[in-house]
Amino acid sequence: MKTIEDFNFEDKKALIRVDFNVPLNESFEITDTTRIEAAKPTIIKVLEDGGSAILMSHLGRPKGMHNPSMSLQHISSAVSEIIGVTVKFVEDCVGDAAIQAATNLQNGEVLLLENLRFHEDETKGGMAFAEKLSQLGDIYVNDAFGTAHRAHASTTIVAQFFNDQKCFGYLLAKEIEAIKKVMQSGEKPVTAILGGAKVSSKITIIENILDKVDHLIVGGGMTYTFVKAKGGKVGDSICEDDKMELALEILKKAEEKGVQVHIPVDVVAASDFSNDAATQIVAVDQIEAGWQGLDAGPRTLENFKQVIENSKTILWNGPVGVFEMENFAHGTIAVGNFIDEATKNGAFSLVGGGDSVAAVKQFGFEDKVSYVSTGGGAMLESLEGKTLPGIAAILGT
Repeated sequence: MKTIEDFNFEDKKALIRVDFNVPLNESFEITDTTRIEAAKPTIIKVLEDGGSAILMSHLGRPKGMHNPSMSLQHISSAVSEIIGVTVKFVEDCVGDAAIQAATNLQNGEVLLLENLRFHEDETKGGMAFAEKLSQLGDIYVNDAFGTAHRAHASTTIVAQFFNDQKCFGYLLAKEIEAIKKVMQSGEKPVTAILGGAKVSSKITIIENILDKVDHLIVGGGMTYTFVKAKGGKVGDSICEDDKMELALEILKKAEEKGVQVHIPVDVVAASDFSNDAATQIVAVDQIEAGWQGLDAGPRTLENFKQVIENSKTILWNGPVGVFEMENFAHGTIAVGNFIDEATKNGAFSLVGGGDSVAAVKQFGFEDKVSYVSTGGGAMLESLEGKTLPGIAAILGT
């Protein structure tokens, strides 16, 4: 696996695919700079070697149209501030203006290209468009894990034009290693904590990880599909009736493979889907009509604690309750604390997937786990066992 460490960028122009698809407010100010900060080490390495960096990214979904509200010009000053170098901006990513800006770029300088998705050939994986992009740099660096599952021109096709002059940036290399630690080389016992609303959205992940884990903790809304499938009463809790048979199959497969599945035994039930609802703690299989489970109960959390704190490798994907409401965030915070404790004791902990990452950030666990993945869809597809096109393009597979 070639990483940026395998190259010296002196007098070279690095064409770097970054993921600067950042959230903007109505004043076009960035509300979360995490993705830009994550790309900084790769950019700095190129500059410190004595090379220059040409950054390409998308922003939003302009669908091949020039949309001024999605121009990367809005973020260029913030990128300059975070990187510590004045970033030049060019109003296209291909064509004469882009070629001239790239040609004039001096060592130690950074150029930000306009939104790739202003060209429909970006998402279509256009060969001619990718070739035009390739003409801007000497070495191609992919550091955008968040888009590595897309076979787009800038993430996958462009790599064909660089022969062996291509590599992973620091961020993408770390993402690959983190997933590898969980899925292949993790020290046992390995525990996967899967939460979220639906079994259907996690089924391929569950099927793929059953061969790799010792413990599977099920939390969040998908709990109730498992409980109802086993004959329990779930009241008005979220439940996928058409996935009950599937839930029973998962439990059977887990048993055959020697995987211990831990399903909540009690829950915090609410009279309504509201932070102000009346609540009671009940057995998970005894929820009355008119009530719905919105968080893990105290006995459940005690069970989860024993499993998590005795684990050596931990994957956390999905909250165990409706953490967006303060009164139902206790379970998710508790799981974060258990993982923190296990990590302090030497476990490797990986957090990935939109809602769990949001929870980790909201409750201050970012620095208390081993690694927080930046790529939602890409992370999930990796856990499903899929080969991501952006990664395969660098590996030459």
